[in-house]
Amino acid sequence: MDQAPGGESAMKQGATVERTSERELVVTRTIDGPPHLVFKAWSDPELFKQWWVPKSFGVVLASCEMDVRTGGRYRLVFGEDPSQQMAFVGQYVEVVPNSRIVWTNEEEDDGAITTVTFEDQGGRTRVVVRDFYASKEAVDEALASGSVGGLPDQLDQLDALVREMGAGVGD
Repeated sequence: MDQAPGGESAMKQGATVERTSERELVVTRTIDGPPHLVFKAWSDPELFKQWWVPKSFGVVLASCEMDVRTGGRYRLVFGEDPSQQMAFVGQYVEVVPNSRIVWTNEEEDDGAITTVTFEDQGGRTRVVVRDFYASKEAVDEALASGSVGGLPDQLDQLDALVREMGAGVGD
């Protein structure tokens, strides 16, 4: 992942990746579509499955359960082989349609809290993803494992999907 310590930022495929503090990572990207379509792609499990896993990772999203509402829960299971699958689980802390989603990452004791915001920019959407970790070590581990590194690719895939959605009728 392109990132630099101490609040410096880097660009990768249109996304800005910035470590804003010892415990926070921020990824920003403008998506070519209005907030209601970006929110729909982020909150509809069938659409979410189409863009969430970076194609370059060669991993399958085997299961995607999402109840995107304040208090709702999610469970994402990665991997085809049941003996090798990895689950990511959490709760939606705050959901404001077309504007903001906040969720917990509960698969580890020191999981992050993620906030994504959708800001209208005249038919385009500025997406800001903030991961706030329990400790500096948790951020360092996330960076070292590559678990955060796929987000610029994911947002590229989101952009492509939203463009297709916008070209369709009755979005």
